[in-house]
Amino acid sequence: MDASFWQRRWQRGEIGWHQDEINRHLTEHWPQLGVPATTRVFVPLCGKARDLLWLAAQGHRVLGVEISDLAAEAFIRENRLDAQRSNTGAFQRLDAGDIVLLVGDYFSLQPHQLDDVGAVYDRASLIALPPHQRPNYVRKLARLLAPGTRSLLITIDYDPRRMRGPPFAVSDAEVHQLYRQAFQVTHLGDHDVLAEEPGWRRRGLDWMTEHLYALTRS
Repeated sequence: MDASFWQRRWQRGEIGWHQDEINRHLTEHWPQLGVPATTRVFVPLCGKARDLLWLAAQGHRVLGVEISDLAAEAFIRENRLDAQRSNTGAFQRLDAGDIVLLVGDYFSLQPHQLDDVGAVYDRASLIALPPHQRPNYVRKLARLLAPGTRSLLITIDYDPRRMRGPPFAVSDAEVHQLYRQAFQVTHLGDHDVLAEEPGWRRRGLDWMTEHLYALTRS
C-alpha cells in the first residue's frame, strides 16, 4: 500500500473512513491531555476531517499533512475557507488562518516543519497503515516530535481474519509495543463500535472496539 492507493481512493470517492461529524472522542478526551490553548497541533493523514475545525476553535493552531491534494482542496472548499497556496520543498502548503495543510508524503516531513508542535491528534493515521508500515510510522513520528509532546491516539481492533482493512485492526498489545520505546502510553478507555455502527457486521465482523490513548513523547 503506497501513496497511489490513497490517491485512487480519493479520486473514486471511496472514503468510507471519513466522518462528516466531529469525532466525539476528540471532544470528550482532548481536555484530559491538558494541552494549552494556542499550542500547535499536528494531525497526520488528516484527509478532510472536520476535527481540524474543532481544534482550531479551541484556540489551537493546526498543522495537517495529507497525501491527496483532492482531500486538502475539498476541506478548504467544503468549509468555505480562504487559503493561500505555496510550494515548500516536497510539499504544497495551504494556509487558511489557524489551519495549515501540507500536501505530500508524511514520511518526507522534516523536524523543522514541526518545531513548534506541542500536541498530536491521530484518529485515522495508524489504522490506515498495514502492519509492516506501522513501525516506520511511529519511528518517524518520534523523530519529528520534541520531548513532552502530548498526543491523543484513537485505534480500532477487530478480528483481522474476518475483514481486510483499511481501516486496519491494531490491538492494544501492538500499540504498547509500537510506542513504548519513545512514548509514555496511557489507555484512556474503549468503546463498542458495533453497538452504534452495526453496518460493520455486513463486512463479517462480530466485534469491533475503539481504543483511546494518551501518549507523551519521552
